[in-house]
Amino acid sequence: MDNDKPLQPETEDEIEIEPVRQSSDKMLYCEAESPPTVEKVKPARENSETDLEIEDDEKFFTTGQKELYLEACKLMGVVPVSYFIRNMEESYVNLNHHGLGPRGTKAIAIALVTNYQIKKLDLSHNQFSDVGGEHLGQMLAINVGLTSLDLSWNNFHTRGAVALCNGLRGNVTLTKLDLSMNGFGNEVALALGEVLRLNRCLVYLDIGGNDIGNEGASKISKGLESNESLRVLKLFLNPINMDGAILLILAIKRNPKSRMEELDISNVLVSEQFMKTLDGVYAVHPQLDVVFKAVQGLSPKKTIFLLTNPMKLIQSYADQHKITIVDFFKSLNPTGTMKMSVDEFQKVMIEQNKVPLNQYQVREVIKKLDEKTGMVNFSFLNTMKP
Repeated sequence: MDNDKPLQPETEDEIEIEPVRQSSDKMLYCEAESPPTVEKVKPARENSETDLEIEDDEKFFTTGQKELYLEACKLMGVVPVSYFIRNMEESYVNLNHHGLGPRGTKAIAIALVTNYQIKKLDLSHNQFSDVGGEHLGQMLAINVGLTSLDLSWNNFHTRGAVALCNGLRGNVTLTKLDLSMNGFGNEVALALGEVLRLNRCLVYLDIGGNDIGNEGASKISKGLESNESLRVLKLFLNPINMDGAILLILAIKRNPKSRMEELDISNVLVSEQFMKTLDGVYAVHPQLDVVFKAVQGLSPKKTIFLLTNPMKLIQSYADQHKITIVDFFKSLNPTGTMKMSVDEFQKVMIEQNKVPLNQYQVREVIKKLDEKTGMVNFSFLNTMKP
């Protein structure tokens, strides 16, 4: 196929498709306005490994989603996944452990270019490697339906992961992405940093188990300095130490518009000095929760103070004053109601002197009362005895 000449539909009812501006041997189609004439050209067979196109472009316009997928499978020489065909109209499709491989993944990607019904897609454990990552990256560049995508455990590395990142830069609907356990390393971290800098809709990103070290953490930090949408970043099981962790939390601190709520570095051992730095970050972003493994070098006394169950301390205070634990919390609320914003609640809990708590104990209380709507709710504590 002459990739320099896009199809032009004959009538207003047909759809023109133009190649996305990428390298000449890797392109896929998107919708555009219809010009007045038709020029039909055949696809080049030699590009079938990388281009998201079907053998006869006219069928792209005239067939339904099922037929489009079946045609793609025929082109790629793979057996269609019957489960996918049966569930193409559903909002959630689970295709994990289906052994799709690169060709099966390409067939799925072709169908997803225009299949807007599917909102959540699980493609984990499909061994589609770098080639499959490239196909999905092209699809993500133009898909406006998917909101959640699981690509964990698929054995793609630098080439596939970079292609995915290129597609994610301009994606406007995907909010949750799981790329964990692929092992793509520090080389991809620069592309991930660019995604975080440019993407405005991604809320949840799991890149755990990807051999990302301090060098990669530094590159990701650059994106965190300007990102305004991400709330959860999971970096568990990466060889990041405390130095890399400091880069990450300081990047969040420097971003006044950061919406980060959880940073998972739960295999990282931190120091007392790190905790002091983290206190400064919490002061700017009280909604943030940084999950780490443990604090090294604390004395037994400090460890006990840090880890004492805060709810037990509050319950003890309530018992001594013959009130309920709910009465305690309501007394801290200027409105006397059962709900407060998380930010306001955290502030009053730190400032109150009835039951002195440190930052980490306050955060534990918030976890128990948080409605995940930006509010804490005391009402479920009504059943507790005074």
